[in-house]
Amino acid sequence: MARQVRAEKTRATIITAAADLFDRQGYEATSLSDIVEHARVTKGALYFHFAAKEDLAHAILELQSATCRRLARDTGARGRTSLEALMRLTFCMARMFAEDPVLRAGLRLATGATRPRPPLSHPFTEWLDIVSARLAAAVEESDIHPDTDIDVVAHSLVCFFVGTRVVGRTREPVTRQPRRTAEMWQLLLRGLVPVTRRARYLSLAARLERETAPL
Repeated sequence: MARQVRAEKTRATIITAAADLFDRQGYEATSLSDIVEHARVTKGALYFHFAAKEDLAHAILELQSATCRRLARDTGARGRTSLEALMRLTFCMARMFAEDPVLRAGLRLATGATRPRPPLSHPFTEWLDIVSARLAAAVEESDIHPDTDIDVVAHSLVCFFVGTRVVGRTREPVTRQPRRTAEMWQLLLRGLVPVTRRARYLSLAARLERETAPL
């Protein structure tokens, strides 16, 4: 049992080190030797868990997917509207991008040439499915205009969310992400939500930004 715990801890250490390097310098520019040095493990320990760099990339994408699906479940609590659940999901992800190198690395891998192995879906496909489902439910709840093109809005929202991180990678700290997420919602809500319900969600965006801003 103790050996298994040590092995799991070593594996997690290697993944975190790889994620940090993939995020900061890119997948192609990172070698296995770089990861060994950054993780402070032996090459034997790395190869025990991962036969190639591609295996590490896949492990990171798996963790990112699991985290996003968990957040989608957690933010969809009873008593919340579908639009609120979607807003909370984006702000939670923004906060975690600021705190978790695995999520940041997963996003950088997703925007590069790395492709997940089946049956794992591409992160953007997964995100589009989640966003589309929440938007469709929000239309049924009358929180979004009935003539809204769900596919267009879902695509725009995911592009906005991903794009602010990609552009911001070299222009501003990742801690700016909650502010950018609030700006995204301030723009979207004015076009999506009927006037009679808009103030509630604009206020919610401001509150969620405060709640998710890094300390």
